[in-house]
Amino acid sequence: MSEQPNKPKILLSKVPEVTIYFWIIKVLCTTVGETFADFLNFNLGFGLTNTTIIMGVAFFILLFLQFRTTKYVPAIYWLTVVLISVFGTLVTDNLTDGIGVPLEKSTTVFSILLGLTFLVWYLSEKTLSIHSIYTRKREVYYWLTILFTFALGTAVGDLYSEQLGLGYFNTGLTVVIIIAIMYLAWKWLRLDAVLAFWVVYILTRPLGASLGDYLSQTKVNGGLGLGTTITSVIFLVAILAVIIFLAVTQIDTVPNSGTAESEHAKERKRNVLIQTVSVLCVFLAVGIGGYVQLSNKIASQIDSSGSSSTSNSASLAGQLTDFVNIENDMSKAVNVKDFAAAKKGADNLEHKWDTSEPKLRKIDGSTWTQIDGTIDVVLAAVRNGKPDVNQCNNALQESLKVLNEANKTAASQAPASSQSETSQSPAASPEAGTATPHAKLAGRLTDFVNIENEMLNAVNTKDFAAAKKGADNLEHQWDNSEPKLRKIDGSTWTKIDGTIDVVLANVRKGKPIASQCVTALNDSLNIMSGANQ
Repeated sequence: MSEQPNKPKILLSKVPEVTIYFWIIKVLCTTVGETFADFLNFNLGFGLTNTTIIMGVAFFILLFLQFRTTKYVPAIYWLTVVLISVFGTLVTDNLTDGIGVPLEKSTTVFSILLGLTFLVWYLSEKTLSIHSIYTRKREVYYWLTILFTFALGTAVGDLYSEQLGLGYFNTGLTVVIIIAIMYLAWKWLRLDAVLAFWVVYILTRPLGASLGDYLSQTKVNGGLGLGTTITSVIFLVAILAVIIFLAVTQIDTVPNSGTAESEHAKERKRNVLIQTVSVLCVFLAVGIGGYVQLSNKIASQIDSSGSSSTSNSASLAGQLTDFVNIENDMSKAVNVKDFAAAKKGADNLEHKWDTSEPKLRKIDGSTWTQIDGTIDVVLAAVRNGKPDVNQCNNALQESLKVLNEANKTAASQAPASSQSETSQSPAASPEAGTATPHAKLAGRLTDFVNIENEMLNAVNTKDFAAAKKGADNLEHQWDNSEPKLRKIDGSTWTKIDGTIDVVLANVRKGKPIASQCVTALNDSLNIMSGANQ
């Protein structure tokens, strides 16, 4: 009689059977966790801190419901996995982006925490099998382990894909290869099933993140350009479909966890410890070896570019000009309320910043982290569903302030000879046309003057189709000439660029006003003609 009330707790497992559906929905959950966090952070403009609070509260509510259940309920279980994947990812992101903890340190700390959790779990329960999760104590160990696997997977994935420059595609491909090796080792070499399960479980996080980034990132960034909204919706629908299928068929329900427990106990042999140590040594050797190799590659790139010799101390001075220019262009677009151009600039900024991360972070990690935080704010403000001009400008000005300070620091610390070379670099360029540091744009703007005069004639005759065609030609030629002209006389180029932006905005309006177009063109022609003489 006394055992009867406890019978459900003994017989019913709180987690699903490990089938192909388990791994499919696990990757889906990890992917949607990655993209949905970005959606809240950037698209809705919540920011990293608010996103973490919201997801943390949601996760603990679902975890409470999961603990309240007496058996495996697909909807509650998998929604908890989705939220813990988001929360675990955000824990690492906050440590890295918010506090500035190096990814190497995060990887080490979470590895130790995960290892200790496994050790305490095993010493307490004599098993790490998920088929044995039918007591409250084991369920606590299970979800704590899951949290650390997501945090560790995030740290390792970001370390290799971003900081070490391996890229998300190559990181994802590497993970797929390792998972395939683990499967073959389990299938043909009798690798312990529990060991293989947890290794693959950790690796599915960087795999899901790679898939999410590939689908959501813009084509400029090497993705398919679906965006975080569409990607999240696609995977949420897919998760819902799989959950409904599992709930109806119940093919992933473990009817008697005691049987699975006894089977696992029979398989537990002394060679399991040898396998665990061997797998751990292999991962350490490959991981550390890969880290050293990729780090040396980045160091050689820095040495070959001469960036590390800019000053006696490591500095980003002179390395950030492209990002300053991009944010200046974005600021101009925001001021004329051309948010399409501003968002295009945001894509370009994110792509170049991510591509340059391994090199710049290696030079000065603390300054890189500071700049990275301001760029995140810029991206969130500009990509907001309804961007606000003031918020965008504030974010851009703050980011530009940090960028400009970091970009000039070493120039003031550099040896006199280096400063002299830097200040005279425009003149030394064969593109500049003259051998003085005061090279001007005289004679180089004739084509643009002619294009704007033709646009002015078209506007005066109210032929706005021809004026818009001229605007396309003006923008194309101006953008192509930017590297050359900006290097010759950056301040004048910036002044002209601002007037051209006003011209393009007025001519390209849905219903252009002739007087406004004429004013914009005359202002631009006055400055351009003066610089051309």
